[in-house]
Amino acid sequence: MAGDTDFSGKQVLVVGGSSGIGNGIAQAFRQRGAEVQVWGTRASAADYDPADGSDLTGLGYSCVDVGDPDAIAAAPQQFARLDVLVLCQGTVVYKRGEFAREGWDRVMAVNLDSLMHCATKFEDLLAAARGSVIIVSSISGLKANIGNPAYAASKAGAISLTKTLGQAWAPLGIRVNGLAPGLVDTKLTKVTTQHPDRLAGALARIPDGRMGTPEDMAGTAIFLASPLASYVTGHTVIVDGGLSL
Repeated sequence: MAGDTDFSGKQVLVVGGSSGIGNGIAQAFRQRGAEVQVWGTRASAADYDPADGSDLTGLGYSCVDVGDPDAIAAAPQQFARLDVLVLCQGTVVYKRGEFAREGWDRVMAVNLDSLMHCATKFEDLLAAARGSVIIVSSISGLKANIGNPAYAASKAGAISLTKTLGQAWAPLGIRVNGLAPGLVDTKLTKVTTQHPDRLAGALARIPDGRMGTPEDMAGTAIFLASPLASYVTGHTVIVDGGLSL
């Protein structure tokens, strides 16, 4: 039906929606009529730079450090109902920092632990709305990621969690699915995108010949949250231009 991707009257929360992929997803839902709230790590929406992929126009904003389970528990309930929960939070530590305990613990807390804490916080609201959860992982969860053991392990965990929550919550009427981006031009990938030789090498491995965009990821998120995906549960869609083939 023509209105399958019309989210008018729907309530959406995008955790990690202040920039990058999450921001692209948040704006895609807003453009389709949803009321959208985002969680980020800075004190206010004004602290984000559009040059870093942040467009908070028309979005509600709350500062929540999802690396802290107590902060998630204490975060205010902004909705009387919740139709879609997008979990797009993520961090990475470069220069082999994830081999040290501090780096490992921080990445796992943000990239994996917080997924469960956020999901369970909103379980009742999602069940009441027969809503949808979308977990954003990475193709790094499907293979090794040199120099970033915590990032790769956390993303593999996110893909597994998508399966398990999908199975557990389907009887409640909650669909849990995910998407696994490849190389997307965001502030987290500047270590590649701002170095011409690294970027050229990366693009040579992508059959589509280009990086992904937040808008590419948003298209899959819209599909997964829509009635078009009403019989899709527990799966993670790879959105990588063929990089993982």
